[in-house]
Amino acid sequence: MAPGAPHDLGTSLFRPERVAVVGASDDASKTTARPLRFLRRSGFRGTVYPVNPRRETVLGERAWPSIESLPETPDHAFVLAPTEGVPEALAACVARGVPLVSVLAGGFGEAGEAGRAREAALTAILAGSRTRLLGPNSIGIVNVNTGLVLTANAAFAEPTLPAGGLFVASHSGSMIGAILSRGLAKGIGFAGFVSTGAELDLSLGEICMATLDDPLIDTYALFLESIAHGGSIRAFALAAAHRGKAVIAYKLGRSAQGAELSQFHTGAIAGEDGIADAFLKDCGIVRVETLEGLIEGAAMLRRVGPSRAKGAAKPRVAVVTTTGGGAAMVVDQLGLRDVAVVAPSAETMAALAARGVAAAPGRIVDLTLAGTRPAVMKAALDTLLAAPEFDVVVAVAGSSARFQPELLVPGIVEAATGATKPLVAFVAPEAPEALARLAGAGIPCFRTPEACGDVVAAVLGRRPAKLMIPAKPMVPAKPATDAEAALAPPASPYQLDEAEGYAVLARLGIPVAPHAVVMPDATTSPVGYPAAVKLLSAEVLHKTELGGVVLDVRDDASLRAALIRIVRDVPLAAPEIAVDRLLVQAMVQGVGEVLLSLRWDRDAGPVVMLAAGGILAEIHRDCSLRLAPVDRDEALAMVGEVRALKALAGYRGRPKGDLDALADAVVAISRAGPEILEAEINPLIVRGEGQGVLAVDAVIRCVPMPEGVGA
Repeated sequence: MAPGAPHDLGTSLFRPERVAVVGASDDASKTTARPLRFLRRSGFRGTVYPVNPRRETVLGERAWPSIESLPETPDHAFVLAPTEGVPEALAACVARGVPLVSVLAGGFGEAGEAGRAREAALTAILAGSRTRLLGPNSIGIVNVNTGLVLTANAAFAEPTLPAGGLFVASHSGSMIGAILSRGLAKGIGFAGFVSTGAELDLSLGEICMATLDDPLIDTYALFLESIAHGGSIRAFALAAAHRGKAVIAYKLGRSAQGAELSQFHTGAIAGEDGIADAFLKDCGIVRVETLEGLIEGAAMLRRVGPSRAKGAAKPRVAVVTTTGGGAAMVVDQLGLRDVAVVAPSAETMAALAARGVAAAPGRIVDLTLAGTRPAVMKAALDTLLAAPEFDVVVAVAGSSARFQPELLVPGIVEAATGATKPLVAFVAPEAPEALARLAGAGIPCFRTPEACGDVVAAVLGRRPAKLMIPAKPMVPAKPATDAEAALAPPASPYQLDEAEGYAVLARLGIPVAPHAVVMPDATTSPVGYPAAVKLLSAEVLHKTELGGVVLDVRDDASLRAALIRIVRDVPLAAPEIAVDRLLVQAMVQGVGEVLLSLRWDRDAGPVVMLAAGGILAEIHRDCSLRLAPVDRDEALAMVGEVRALKALAGYRGRPKGDLDALADAVVAISRAGPEILEAEINPLIVRGEGQGVLAVDAVIRCVPMPEGVGA
């Protein structure tokens, strides 16, 4: 490839024809010898150039002294040099015009100030070039189908790597090996792997995007430490959904933003992980809670196909078994995740009996020992899969699966063939052969009830990918891709006082309780009685703690007393706060209170939250989150997800709240203009059915808009 010639990222990343291994060791026991050893063992069909300035040969092959000395420009260079040697090696690759460089070494951003200085040096080397960087701290990339095992991960010493449709992308290099080894034990084949490392340049989403056109990849599994570079993850997820390729993810980690978030109720309730969960689900990504679920869930995604339609009823599951205890564990795990295991209808029970299947009526279809006969198991599964009351069938195999897999596996495999609904299996004993046979037949199968419940609930509960998040003009902290530019942090946010906040809500169409601004010498309430009197200051988030709120003021005398009290008490608690204006607000009552908010998250973008309101909001942490904007169907779904709001639907004769008006308010706040960085209403009073909602408190932060950009 000539210097400056255009190149395709997918080719240089995942399908290179010429690979340089920079710093390849001649000592087969060293980590830096692994990539060359693995490439040779796997039968990589391209050209490999070992680069080592101190040796003429490496592992019996000719070694080249430098990138400059190579007879042609590599498509991909894997730099194995120690941390201090990385800048020189990267500079040489940039000068030669290498399209892609992977860096194994750590000691960069994670290593404090010195490491950040090293990162800055690498960024400076890349600036203005056409070279892309994977890492640093990337353990490498693997394409099983081409033999590209360009990795230093010891787990890839496996003698064979079975091919399959699953591509694994991980922030953690060590987890690549864990997923590989566990998957191989289950008989799962893989298309490829990538360890993204520090994502100094290429991010996980951008890497996965570059592999989307590979026809041999049908499913993606992501191991995420955070949702950093959320714009790229989201762009990839939308593109994957468009191509019919499913994405499943396991996410861990906590953000450093936690302390900042806790200043607002929104952050304390939702938390970084709650926001990440909403982000992943609204991207159409299936999030699982278990590592085994991540590995085993891909098979179920293939069986289920496109995600269920919005507004679909909660999934209903049939459980058929030869072991009551094992089935009960699955029922428990599904119940914990709000997935209903239901008993067969009378018609289905009759259909079972007609096929010679004896089973007592109940939530679990227990075939007892008779179910160990393949014909009986197949007849039961065929009947349940055809029954209209079920969305998925779970077959639970008992002890015979360990030493006699032929008694259960054939019936399950035959029933799954041609079925229009997903059939999954949980194997209660430790039965690796049975699991391998099921996995080999493409049957979703699980070794633990936790993973079974996790995957079934996550896959059936996934939401379609949202098509659009509105762009927000903000100043990025560092160079960003187009997909990430809209998620960059704001510059110089400022807070509105409560009266200004109410004006914003009114413009959005959210009703506000009657209120008026008064001076400390006011003698009567402009909004009548009873009233609340509050400190009015853009500098104070929580007025009650400073003595800045007096409730249930009933007459002029009480009003004057309240004003005197606030003017006296607030300076004692916070001498820097000026008490020169106050807010008088009509006291209103309803049948319930909620917290409604919009927050712009650096990684996820705009997030709307609905939660139990009032002073108990942070204690209960009972909330629903979505990426903004939301439509009315989504808003109604959010209302249904907050447990505390079930009482407002008329539970046990209680007065019904105006949940339609609440849904309208959710939609309205989710569509706030790009100048709104954070808006929180706590509480929003939900009045009786048909009477609407009223905001009685508002905290709003804004960001300056660039010239010519309006709300």
